[in-house]
Amino acid sequence: MKRQPPSPPASSLGFVPEPMTIPFEKILPTRKLAPELETTRKFKQIKATINAIGLIEPLTLAMPAAGSELYVLLDGHLRLMALKALGFIDAPCLLAIDDESFTYNNRINRVTSIQEHVMIRRAVERGVSLEKLAEAMDLDASQVLKKYKLLDGICPEAAHLLKDQQFSAEISRVLRKMKPTRQVECAELMIAANSFTVAYAQALLGMTPPNALLVNKPRKLKGLSPSQMELMEREMGNVHAKYKLLEQDYGQDRFLLVLAGGYLKRLLNNSAIAKFLQKKQATVLTEFEAIVRALPSDNGAGA
Repeated sequence: MKRQPPSPPASSLGFVPEPMTIPFEKILPTRKLAPELETTRKFKQIKATINAIGLIEPLTLAMPAAGSELYVLLDGHLRLMALKALGFIDAPCLLAIDDESFTYNNRINRVTSIQEHVMIRRAVERGVSLEKLAEAMDLDASQVLKKYKLLDGICPEAAHLLKDQQFSAEISRVLRKMKPTRQVECAELMIAANSFTVAYAQALLGMTPPNALLVNKPRKLKGLSPSQMELMEREMGNVHAKYKLLEQDYGQDRFLLVLAGGYLKRLLNNSAIAKFLQKKQATVLTEFEAIVRALPSDNGAGA
């Protein structure tokens, strides 16, 4: 009978699953917040959300040290500040097993614009009014409506490209004026340039051919003549085509560069070969050394 391999140890949570209500006098912050933070946009949104629907994410506390009744606050300083400003005297808290705050403040995923749009739509589908959402988010109702309609008129392919990005609802307004193919092209260009500003989107709209617009009308871009716009359009098309070619070849080229760099590094580590190149092919040696220096420090380390 074959012996069964030992089962892997069960993974443990980093905190106690059930929240506990802890009074504020037993919570010890790890840093002092400036009073000016109360005037920031983020603080006002947190305060408005708590006031409208309550605390969504509990505070995270470390277990008290031996002989102490104080819980160290690992995450939630702004929430604690907002709760105190609203007159609360305690709050639901999660008790962390590990006394560290790195995970809570650095290993986090920001909500993207499309994720926010999806959450707003789900809330509305479940009966929450836009006015209630606006109150909870401390936003004007018109802004919430724009977020609600973020993907109206946007083709699925362009939406998929933008799913991990933060962008203004005004960019969607610009993209809606284009046909789906052009929407995808503009989304790719914005990602390639890492620019999701309304001004850049409007510039792309201005360089869009009339036949790629939903409403075929003369394009106007302040300070540019029609001939200059046509020239920019051709140049943008060339740049886009070159970018797509580079995108296709980048992975393979990078792989070959790492292989070649590792080989050259081993080659130059051979003193006999290095001396020969120095004596017979000094120019080649210089180029080899430049290639090795250009590689990231970890490439070729294990070669």
